[in-house]
Amino acid sequence: MKRSLSWSETLITAVVKTCGYSAVVFVLLIFFFLLREGVPALGEVKLSELLSTRWYPIENHFGILPLITGSIIVTLGAMLIAAPFGIGTAVFLSEISPRWLREILKPLVELLGGLPSVVLGFLGILILAPFLRTFLNLPTGLTALAGALLLGGIAVPTIVSIAEDALDAVPQSYREGALALGATKWQTIWRVTLPAARSGVLTALMLGIGRTIGETMAVMMVTGNAPVMAIKLSSILAPVRTMTATIAAEMGEVANGSTYYHVLFFIGLVLFVISLAVNIIASSVVFRSKTRAERVLS
Repeated sequence: MKRSLSWSETLITAVVKTCGYSAVVFVLLIFFFLLREGVPALGEVKLSELLSTRWYPIENHFGILPLITGSIIVTLGAMLIAAPFGIGTAVFLSEISPRWLREILKPLVELLGGLPSVVLGFLGILILAPFLRTFLNLPTGLTALAGALLLGGIAVPTIVSIAEDALDAVPQSYREGALALGATKWQTIWRVTLPAARSGVLTALMLGIGRTIGETMAVMMVTGNAPVMAIKLSSILAPVRTMTATIAAEMGEVANGSTYYHVLFFIGLVLFVISLAVNIIASSVVFRSKTRAERVLS
């Protein structure tokens, strides 16, 4: 016989459900707002012009391809840096470091994740960019590489925190069983613990991608803000401009309801779709890995 819920339990249940539904509602409202403000750009600017390679709004050139390629190259560069450092640090904290050292390092990593991005941007301008210009003999240190290095450092705390929690969730019996079968410490980590925490580690990487692709101030301060196509490998050593930096730098200067205004919202819509696609892919990968694990266990 089911126990009837008290009024307090009913209230708490309703509040929790409302909070859960509100997250979906807020995302839908943001999406509809971007659609309302961004879709008119398709009627005011030809699609071929939007997909052109020149961004110069003063002369009505609204090609967004340089902004998309700039965001992609900075994000990919950041993840190439953040992924190995983040996962390696999470493995160290969870599997190797003594408890006293872990109690010191983990709060420091989380503190790094809480630093304002504008502060990291100042450090990038004052220290990182001059170093890259001198070390690599570049005309300017404000390049995609500077943005990738800075965003990689910003994404590392996110990856470390989530991946370390996923590794901690792996049952200790998995490790003990591998060691009992003769596996070494490293074999246990790379062939047992990490595969068992695969879904959590993938989630950490995808959230790291979301953290980098949505970053604004830091990347705007150190990438040079040059709207040029970034399709060559050498583009990593040249200035670029990202979608987020463009919106942040130019939204305050446009007239409400103008073509320029609608194009900026269209860029925001494209960014929203890219972020949504990344999250859908992450959810799909995690779901497949969980399904595969359940089949193996059954």
